[in-house]
Parts: sequence; C-alpha cells; structure tokens
Amino acid sequence: MKMVTYIFSFVVMLLSSCSKSTTGSGGTVTVQPPQDKNWAFETTPIWSDEFDYTGSPNPAKWGYDLGGGGWGNHELEYYTNTTNNAKVENGKLTITARKESIGGMNYSSARMVTRDKGDFLYGRVEVRAKLPSGKGTWPAIWMLPTDWTYGSWPKSGEVDIMEEVGYDPNNVLFSIHTEAYNHSIGTQKSGGKMIPTAMTDFHNYRVDWTPYAVRGYYDDQLVFTFVNEGTGYKAWPFDKRFHILLNLAIGGDWGGAQGVDDSIFPAALEVDYVRVYKMIE
Repeated sequence: MKMVTYIFSFVVMLLSSCSKSTTGSGGTVTVQPPQDKNWAFETTPIWSDEFDYTGSPNPAKWGYDLGGGGWGNHELEYYTNTTNNAKVENGKLTITARKESIGGMNYSSARMVTRDKGDFLYGRVEVRAKLPSGKGTWPAIWMLPTDWTYGSWPKSGEVDIMEEVGYDPNNVLFSIHTEAYNHSIGTQKSGGKMIPTAMTDFHNYRVDWTPYAVRGYYDDQLVFTFVNEGTGYKAWPFDKRFHILLNLAIGGDWGGAQGVDDSIFPAALEVDYVRVYKMIE
C-alpha cells in the first residue's frame, strides 16, 4: 500500500548496468553498479507462517498497524487487532473487511506487520494468497523499511509484491518506490500480470531481493525487474532491512476511484502461507 496517491504505469523496466560518472568537489568519479552474482536462495525458510493453527495470528510473528484517518490515501477503513478482522482457521489466515462504524470510520479491517518480529535484508519472500472481490477493495502484500534510515516515504523505499483493486479485477501489480522513482515525479516503476483466477484461486506472489535487483514473480513467472544503478540511496534504498505487511484497505485514492459497493461485505483476503528464504552469499 502507498503512503500517498498512486498513478500506475504498466512498465517492466530493466535499467542499464553500465558505469555512470558523477562530478563533485573532488572531481569526476566513476560509479560502478553492482554485478549480478546470480544469487541463489536457501530452500528451507528462515521465517514462515503456515497458519496451521486456530485463532489469532501468532503474536510472536505478527503485530498490527491500528486506526483510521485515511493512511495517507483517504482510505475508509479502521484497522483493528481482533479476530473480527484477522483470524486463522482451516489452515489459512483470513483478513476480513466489514461494513461497520468504528473509530469514526465506516469499515473495519486489519493491517498485519512483521516489524520487529520478522525483519530481513535481502532474500526471497513468497506469499500464497487469494484476493477479495468487489468494487472498493484494495488488498496488498508489501514491504516497508524497518528503520527508515534514509528518511520518510519514499526516501527509504517500498516494495509492493502484490496490489490489486476491486474495480479492475485480476489485474495484479508489482511496484517499487524510491526518492528517484515514484509517481509524484512521473517516474513510477511497476509491472504486472492479468491473473484470471486471482479472486477464485490461490496464487503465489514472490519477490527475489538481492544487492543487484528486486525481481517480482507471479506463479514463478517474472513480471518485474528493478536493477540497482549503483548511484546511491535515492534510486536504491534497498540495502537496509525491511518487514512484511498484509492488509485489506477499503476505498482510498486508488481503491476507491470508482466508489465502494457496500453489498460485497464482508470481503476477505485469504493467505495460505508466508515464507522467507535467506539469500546465499
């Protein structure tokens, strides 16, 4: 999810890996981008939740962002930490958005985070999920920086592994956001894929994150590549630890662009598992 309004461009961009020159007080310095070492990933997760239990999500692995106020996007939901909105049963996590008045908002939902419980620098993150249906829904599987070393959004970066809005069903997007590449200056970087059964079947949404690139895969098909230019944090803030977020927003600048259909509630984002694999140095 975004901290601000989005305008998506459907671009899968492979940036040049050639050297660049910059001029400073010490003269011209050649900047050499990192080389792709074709990193592999371990086959056993270093962190995971298989949701093979019943009740509240495991508190050792998940926290919550709470409240309403629009979340920077004029969203309409109020996020809670109760099983009314996030519950594990039958081998899966269900994040449910409901039509109800709470905290001054007209809808309730959940925004789950692994911050300070699962924070990672590089690796493979894979989430198997089934998306909600209905106009006004805005589900997301994404990552934010844990420490915000480079400053507020978008300076410290964001990785959106999966986003989709209900009025454009099955059009699933992968995006990154940095100071140099974001929609507010017309440099948005996104890729995606039409998945005809995204709302009726479970699909795998994955990011492979290395010092060289952020790559997105849907059902093991490459849909997005963003290469480290080697020019510093404004283009590549992805050298610090990030954490995972799962949420279902209602309305908002993108999700609510065509209104909200109140007949769809309750609406649910279902998650079969979340797995993180260590990058092999």
